[in-house]
Amino acid sequence: MPCSWRLVTWKTGTTGEDVTTTTLLIDAHCVMCNGLARFLRHRTSASADLTIQGIQSDEGQALIATFPARLQTMDTLYVVRNGRPYVRSAGAIRLLLTMRWYYAALFPLAWLVPLPLRDAVYWGVSKIRHRFGRMDA
Repeated sequence: MPCSWRLVTWKTGTTGEDVTTTTLLIDAHCVMCNGLARFLRHRTSASADLTIQGIQSDEGQALIATFPARLQTMDTLYVVRNGRPYVRSAGAIRLLLTMRWYYAALFPLAWLVPLPLRDAVYWGVSKIRHRFGRMDA
């Protein structure tokens, strides 16, 4: 079901192999996820090619269908960069590369934090994200 917020750029027929930009797939019903999309909109680098789609959209589901089976059932944000999907904290950190230089400079530092710790923080935030509210289509 399509979302009605302005930020989303819809692409028809997107598959993992032909994505040369960065695509962010978010839960379109999550207020916190939509806040992330608004945050990125105002801080994305002029040279970045970032597309934001709802996971529930037909295009989002078609893109997720191209992922390995273990990634298809995850309840997380997905970042597809150069045809490769990233999930949880790895995906969130990849978003730094689409942002203005002062955010992108944090990318190497963010990788210094051990993956289990990064994912634990991501998991904790993801479990409370619906407490901020839900957007109905």
